Amino acid sequence: MSYFFDVRRIVDLIKRAGDAVMDIYRQDFAVYEKEDASPVTEADMTAEKIIFEGLNALTPELPVIGEEHIAAGETADLTQKYFWLVDPVDGTADFVKKNGEFTVNIALIEDNTPVFGAVCVPVTRTVYYTAALGRACMEKDSLITVLKTRTVPDQGYTVLNSRTHCNEMIIADMLKDLKIAERRRCGSSLKFCLIAAGQADVYPCCHQTKEWDTAAAHAVLNAAGGEVYNAENNTVLTYRKPGLVNPRIISFGQKR
Repeated sequence: MSYFFDVRRIVDLIKRAGDAVMDIYRQDFAVYEKEDASPVTEADMTAEKIIFEGLNALTPELPVIGEEHIAAGETADLTQKYFWLVDPVDGTADFVKKNGEFTVNIALIEDNTPVFGAVCVPVTRTVYYTAALGRACMEKDSLITVLKTRTVPDQGYTVLNSRTHCNEMIIADMLKDLKIAERRRCGSSLKFCLIAAGQADVYPCCHQTKEWDTAAAHAVLNAAGGEVYNAENNTVLTYRKPGLVNPRIISFGQKR
């Protein structure tokens, strides 16, 4: 099933935002602190402006909700069936550290479900996206690869943990029923995409996230055969929640 908009235009838009982020990344840049004490840079604001302008031109009838607009006091319009959800730089701490593990994210929410997602890794100019409902792809250097989660190997799950936020006691409890073969650390929503690409199996997220942190990558992972769950009640993670705040979550490629 295809979308009611041109996916190619979204891929081109998110690449343009990613290129703008990289222009700032290569320079010395200032880091500011938002009211919630999280970091923000000129890259966040520049990318969000590019994305808002692009989405408003593509689908002027749909609300666009972005992390920096909300941080600036804008009210989220959650009254329509569809709305865009934007995180201009997910993993700002990774951006500041210049480790390359940050992403640009665009998602479309239908009712309470992310039905489209595009995630750009600006450092490598790689885009993970849903080409259609149930079909996820990765585009790099003009080569497009279909994404598919892998069967969990006999030796056990490969776990991706946050590079910045990782409470070992909570993570151990979240994984207590799984046979673990390997653990790695990685920044941003890239973790979901690596699972979608069959390079890992599970991501337990023990810190608080907002819906814009997860929506785009959730759509990609779901289209590749995986899922993101509310870890508190083992139900599929939903969206349009009060304050756009997520519960503790856990993401799987496949389960044994």
